[in-house]
Amino acid sequence: MNIFKAQAVRDSDTVARAIPVIDVAPAFRDAHGLEDVAAQVREASERVGFFYLAGHGVPPAVIDAAFAASRELHALPLAEKVALRLNQNNIGYLPVNESMQRASTVHKATRPNFNESFFISHDRDADHPDVLAGTPLRGRNQWPAGHEGMRAAMVRYFTTLTALGERFLPVLARALDMPRDWFAPFFADEAHVNLRFLHYPPQPMDDPEQFGQGPHTDNSFITFLAREDTPGLAVRLPSGEWLAPPLIPGTFLVNLGNVMKRWSNDRFLSTPHGVVNDSGRDRYSIAFFYSPNIDARIEVLPSCTSPTNPPRYPPAIYRDLVKAFYSANYFHQQDHAKTPAAL
Repeated sequence: MNIFKAQAVRDSDTVARAIPVIDVAPAFRDAHGLEDVAAQVREASERVGFFYLAGHGVPPAVIDAAFAASRELHALPLAEKVALRLNQNNIGYLPVNESMQRASTVHKATRPNFNESFFISHDRDADHPDVLAGTPLRGRNQWPAGHEGMRAAMVRYFTTLTALGERFLPVLARALDMPRDWFAPFFADEAHVNLRFLHYPPQPMDDPEQFGQGPHTDNSFITFLAREDTPGLAVRLPSGEWLAPPLIPGTFLVNLGNVMKRWSNDRFLSTPHGVVNDSGRDRYSIAFFYSPNIDARIEVLPSCTSPTNPPRYPPAIYRDLVKAFYSANYFHQQDHAKTPAAL
């Protein structure tokens, strides 16, 4: 029996109460709304590390088009997808069974992940300065020929979610008792953003150690997840229970990652989660990982330390944290970096 099924499962109403729904729209209107929403985010981030985000303003048509584009990409012949194989910038196609949560402290993986993924980042031109310079983690997207509509839908979703991430930064700053513009400089000049289009085929159920995505925590600052009605996701609450968060139409399921955990000195939680697709049908989701500029210096916030609670993490450059995470979890990266104990 896998670890999700080994835990008590609550009903959907109870799970929905455990993971709150937060309407962010008031934070975009005025200072009072910002403080109110920040207080709700603070409570959820300290208690569970997950929340549903409503009132975000992303048009449903943009989300629907992104899912249609994902299906189009994953329906391509394997040879065409493999021609776009994930590179050292972690951009491109990742086949089934080619990633694994080796660095996870949540669960010791014994099988690679049973999903295929397509990653994009900023859609940089060939003459972009970072492309010309070969700057690590700032390469070009890889696209299949003849699928311009798919590309446009994916890029539109990327730019729309990037704008949402930028608008949400003041909420997170105030949630951590910092000035509302505190995080903005760390995300300037192209934040490190990855958009992952995931496809989970129906997985064989005769292997209790097989996961669609092994139990893990994200390495991002914050993750916005779009889902459809096929279940499979499970979240481990601080109580140790693995709970299946229900789909709430019109919301993103949001979780904080290891970068936020580090920045907040463990005040905000980076909560374990994973996927088992035992539904018998194909499952699609879209994960938007929003993180600071790769040159950002990540140092514990002054609002999260005190004489009795000193910094638990040394300062680090985000680029180094990213490379270490990639090396630990993606087979093609494992010869290119070492994994620090901090991750």
